Amino acid sequence: MLTSIGPARLVVVRGNSASGKSSVAAELRARYGQGLALVGQDNLRKVVLRERDVAGGANIGLIDLTVRHALEHGFHTVLEGILCTQHYGDMLKGLLADYTARAHCFYLDVPFEETLTRHATKPIAHEVSEQELREWYQALDLLPGGTETVVPASSSLDATVSLIMRETGLDRPPPPSPCGPRL
Repeated sequence: MLTSIGPARLVVVRGNSASGKSSVAAELRARYGQGLALVGQDNLRKVVLRERDVAGGANIGLIDLTVRHALEHGFHTVLEGILCTQHYGDMLKGLLADYTARAHCFYLDVPFEETLTRHATKPIAHEVSEQELREWYQALDLLPGGTETVVPASSSLDATVSLIMRETGLDRPPPPSPCGPRL
């Protein structure tokens, strides 16, 4: 479906735990406003399904359906999560194939030591150990084909969000609603 800036765009933000994905996604939504759907892997997997991250998990199909539904109803859609290639690669490959001209992927490349520092500031820091983080960590778990823009850890939140908005075209403001202010 067309939006005020053309077809609805898919923005995938991936990276290791504590790389800043959720912060980037939240800031993208705050800057863009109404008309941007936020699909969080953790929300669908942990909250909705209460499922472990396993190959072939039910959350993979639910993420796919949710993203497609939002896009087909005209919402620019940000999909954020670790989304490890081993478990989510085929689903992501399908989305990218079906929305090629309007899909943009970003990988937040944060070294393990920095993820430890960032993790220590999170509310779940006491629930997830350094050993667990070490087991989950996958350096540059990029999708095949060079489809992702790699964003280095040195990029600030503001710089990262500005880059994503510029590269996706989401930096062009939607026109004012004839029915009043946007929510």
